Amino acid sequence: MSLRNPYGDFEITDPQAMRALAHPVRLAALSYLQKNGPATATQLSVHVGASPSVTSWHLRHLESFGLVSDSPPPDGGSDKRQRWWKAVARGFRFEMPETPEGAEAGRMLRTEMMSQALDHVQQWLSDTEPVLDPAWSRSTGSSNTLLTITLAEAESIENAIEELLAPYVQRGESGAPQDARPVRHIRMSLPEATT
Repeated sequence: MSLRNPYGDFEITDPQAMRALAHPVRLAALSYLQKNGPATATQLSVHVGASPSVTSWHLRHLESFGLVSDSPPPDGGSDKRQRWWKAVARGFRFEMPETPEGAEAGRMLRTEMMSQALDHVQQWLSDTEPVLDPAWSRSTGSSNTLLTITLAEAESIENAIEELLAPYVQRGESGAPQDARPVRHIRMSLPEATT
């Protein structure tokens, strides 16, 4: 399937980069930077469950694959003792590689992405949903639907969803209406095995 990438996500094609990002600390660090903007390794360490020096090492590893880069301090400061990091794109995406080694790297990354997404959902259910305004709580989409579709139809559905969401992703926070709020959209399409 060819992803059209209407969001301008960073496209990962190198299986080594997939393996690197499959590490829980690296994926958590990148996710934090994508959501919250620039941070130092010390600031990130609290959110990724690693010491500042270990977090810094993982950030340098992500930098070697072009996923993060240096950032000027958000406050315009010039303290050279602190290294600020930023994500190079708002999101990332990858296609499952065709080689056995590449597919294994893709599975590793997919596994860690789903694990962190499920953790995010559990935290949302316990911490956020109970205190949401009832109208927002009712607006959340939850479904578990079995489709019987062809590969071409699956690709068409994926493209249609991306086209539908693209304007909301592309406008970003600054282009959203004043009463808008962040909403994480997690979707999983899981083709079942045939007998």
